[in-house]
Amino acid sequence: MTATTPTSADAPVDGPPAWLPLAAVGVTLLLWASAFVAIRHLADDLSPGPLSLGRLVVGSLALAGFALARGVPRPTGRQWVSLVTIGVLWFGVYNVALNEGEQRVDAGTAAMLIQVSPVLIAVLAAVFLSERFTRQLAGGLALAFAGVAVIGLSGSPDGDRDLLGVALCLLAAVVYAVSVILQKPLVAALPAVHVTWLACTIGAIACLPYAGGLVAEVGDAPASSVWWLVYLGIFPTAIAFTTYAFALQHMTASSLGVTTYLVPPITIVLSLVFLGETPPALAYVGGALALVGVSIARRKPRPLPPA
Repeated sequence: MTATTPTSADAPVDGPPAWLPLAAVGVTLLLWASAFVAIRHLADDLSPGPLSLGRLVVGSLALAGFALARGVPRPTGRQWVSLVTIGVLWFGVYNVALNEGEQRVDAGTAAMLIQVSPVLIAVLAAVFLSERFTRQLAGGLALAFAGVAVIGLSGSPDGDRDLLGVALCLLAAVVYAVSVILQKPLVAALPAVHVTWLACTIGAIACLPYAGGLVAEVGDAPASSVWWLVYLGIFPTAIAFTTYAFALQHMTASSLGVTTYLVPPITIVLSLVFLGETPPALAYVGGALALVGVSIARRKPRPLPPA
C-alpha cells in the first residue's frame, strides 16, 4: 500500500474548517500580547512568584468546568510525564521568569526576546523529531541570537540596561520551545482543553510556595490590580493557551511558531497606549535582526525541479 501525502499539514481533510485554527491563532496572539502589558502593569503591586500563582489558580479554576464537561481526562503514564514537564516548565518556570524579566525590561523588549523561540523549536525538532538542520537554519539562528545580543546591550530610555532581565526572558523562550515540542503529541491524543487544564493545574501546584506572598500582596493591592490578575488568568492563560493547543492540533509546531512574529508589534502598540512606554531605540534594531533571523531559519527551501 502506498502512503499518500497530505495536501496540507495545517488542515486535515476530516478536521475543522481551515479558518477555525487560524482564528484560534489570532485570538492567541492578541491575548498573549496583552499579557506582556498586564504583567508590566502589575510589576509594582505583585512580585513574580505570587503573580504566577494567582494567574495559574484563576486559569485552572476557569478551565475546570469546561475540561470536566468533556469527561475526566485519563492520560497514560508517558503522557503524565509530558504533562508534568509542561506544567512545571511552561506554566511554572516560564511565568516566574517572564514576570521577573518584565520587572527589568519593558513589555515590547520582552516580547521581542521571546520570539527566538521559533528557531529553538526548529532546532529541537531537528534533534528530537529527526527534521533536517540546514545551513539556512544555522544562519538564521546565528542572526536571531545576534539580534538578541543587540537587545541585551541596548540601553533603556533612561540609560540603564539589565542583562539579567534579558536572560530571564530568554529562559522563558527556551522552556516555551521545549514545551511546544512535548505538547505536539499530547494534543494529537487528548482534547486541547484537557491538556491545558492539567498543565495549568500542575503549574499552579508547582508555584504553591508563593501562596503566602500572594495572599499578602493581593490584600495590599488596589482593586484594579486584582482585576488585572483575574484577566491574566482567564484570558491570556485559560483561553489563549487552549486556543493555542487547539491550533497545534491542526498545524505543525514550526508553522504555528512562526505566527508569533506578530506578538511584538501588537505588544509595542498596546504598551504605548496603556503604559506610555516603548522599547529603547537600539532594541528595535535588535528585534528586527532577531525576527529576520527567525524568518530566514523558518523559510522553506525551494523544491528542486524534477529530473
